[in-house]
Amino acid sequence: MLDVYQKKIMWNTAVHAEYIHDHGDYGFHGGNLKFSWRLLKEKRDAYVRRLNDIYQNNLDKAQIQTISGHAVFTSDPEPTVEVNGSKYTAPHILIATGGRPSMPSDEEVPGASLGINSDGFFELEHLPKRSVIVGAGYIAVEMAGILSALGSKASMIIRQDKVLRNFDSLISENCTQELEKAGIELCKNSQVKSIRKTDSGLEVTVVTKAPDEEEKISTIQGVDCLLWAIGREPNTEGLNLDALGLKQDERGHIVVDEFQNTSRKGIYAVGDVCGKALLTPVAIAAGRKLAHRIFEGKKDSKLDYSNIPTVVFSHPPVGTVGLTEEEAGTTYGKENLKTYTTSFTPMYHAMTTRKTQCVMKLVCAGKEEKVVGLHMQGLGCDEMLQGFAVAVKMGATKADFDNTIAIHPTSSEELVTLR
Repeated sequence: MLDVYQKKIMWNTAVHAEYIHDHGDYGFHGGNLKFSWRLLKEKRDAYVRRLNDIYQNNLDKAQIQTISGHAVFTSDPEPTVEVNGSKYTAPHILIATGGRPSMPSDEEVPGASLGINSDGFFELEHLPKRSVIVGAGYIAVEMAGILSALGSKASMIIRQDKVLRNFDSLISENCTQELEKAGIELCKNSQVKSIRKTDSGLEVTVVTKAPDEEEKISTIQGVDCLLWAIGREPNTEGLNLDALGLKQDERGHIVVDEFQNTSRKGIYAVGDVCGKALLTPVAIAAGRKLAHRIFEGKKDSKLDYSNIPTVVFSHPPVGTVGLTEEEAGTTYGKENLKTYTTSFTPMYHAMTTRKTQCVMKLVCAGKEEKVVGLHMQGLGCDEMLQGFAVAVKMGATKADFDNTIAIHPTSSEELVTLR
């Protein structure tokens, strides 16, 4: 969870860099501002240490025993874990080991281990001058945006022609355009073939195969940061889950029902280890609901996994809740959908030479035009999403949005004035 805080600090830092770029357009001149990665890292690491201490103090105050070590399930008749040679058992055992960034092996991609993952990003001692990010998901987009805004020459290697392909098409297309506008090179329809170390840094060999075109081989020279952001995998290795006979999917995620029960009575799982809605607040909410059910007798207590709001800390940020237009078409039928979209330049950019776009879409279903999807990217969309997510969760209709007085002049007013 602490990686979330570290990432937000780095995103805030990158936003500062963008604002500094705009200062002259707002009449602020002078000053030779220099960025110190070292100073930021020292303060960020100290902040994380303070958070760790706070969490540990809270556990201590609640008289919760903390056992440090690697837990392994045993083959005892009753569900039992062994840590540092000691065995522990209980009527209720929760697996919440989370996930970890995926990385290819050197056998799959020669030289792959010369790169780092998103965890390694927070260990960097210096701002890379030349960075290559592999992947097209939200972590890749966020890392590339941060590095580029802070001054690294960044390239992204993506397998198809757009990023965030699991998001609504409006977001996928606009985010791809914003990355390119920011000066990030997108190597589309491409994959890493190999990496080797040279005197001037890493040499990344890339194979590109666009539709209806011949395969091309190219290299990126002088790379001092190759970052793999190609997905996550569950932290289940070494737990000896076979001893319990727990069901897992083909990727190793623990299979649970709607109440977070695993296939073994008295053993539960929440969070990334289950492979569903990989977000920190989701794991917290699922754990809370499970605790209510087990210890407070609320038999029907379970997390509703629909309409989970999600933010991508890209530049500008993305906010989305509900179904994409494609998903809604499958659920409700395309003939029963109506979408409302807008695209505009936020007022902040009225004074700036640098421009970003704000795009918004409402996906509405049925005669009553229930809002089943809300998608946006633009300045402030990260903060404005939470309130709109409440409305979507409550089943708001387009008429409810229309009946809400706009706050002017803001970007958020566009969502209640769409025609």
